[in-house]
Amino acid sequence: MKRDVAVGITERYRTLSDLPAQIPVFPLQGCILLPRSNLPLNVFEPRYLAMVEDAIAGDRLIGIVQPLPAEEESPAAKGFPLRATGCVGRLSAFSETDDGRLLITLTGVCRFDIVGETQTAKPYRICDASYRPYENDLIRGHGQDAVDWLKFVAVLRAYLDARKLTADWDSIQRSPTELLINTLSMISPYGPEEKQALLEAADLKARAEVLIALAEMEIAAPGSGTGTSLH
Repeated sequence: MKRDVAVGITERYRTLSDLPAQIPVFPLQGCILLPRSNLPLNVFEPRYLAMVEDAIAGDRLIGIVQPLPAEEESPAAKGFPLRATGCVGRLSAFSETDDGRLLITLTGVCRFDIVGETQTAKPYRICDASYRPYENDLIRGHGQDAVDWLKFVAVLRAYLDARKLTADWDSIQRSPTELLINTLSMISPYGPEEKQALLEAADLKARAEVLIALAEMEIAAPGSGTGTSLH
């Protein structure tokens, strides 16, 4: 089922040549970004405050990538190994708090593979990015018509019922398929490996199928519900 939405800020990136070959990266364990979905972040570490300030003054693009398995959410070592695939986002909103933190929102643009890293004096990392395998990420809603929408919603409903969660079904039914699948992938309560599998899914159909498979496994062995809601 196709759902059209208004043109957004990511439409300024129409071809791969509109994206820089080098991007600053923000390594975060258990966190992914996907095209045209929003990721709010609370930035407080000096190295990432510097990165965001440079992005604000520059092209406003920051890559989100998971580090390889580590105990820390964001490893301090600058040379710590990173996963091969991430997603670049545009800094679409930011505000500064009284205590010096930056509250930012990244809007996903396109996934990338890390093909190298540039050594600089910056406190954060700058990676060489290849977007070629993910060119279709620049096309809003690409592949959403292939998603089995009825099955996806049915499994989502069963998952929420098993977890005693409520949802705004009117909003879900009105949401663009791409936005719903990508947002649920980002906020899903799964671990780093599952999150990476969702990130690297070839297309929306494959990503929906991964979400369905993960949800069905959870339904088969349900834990205690939280009684909260999904919006």
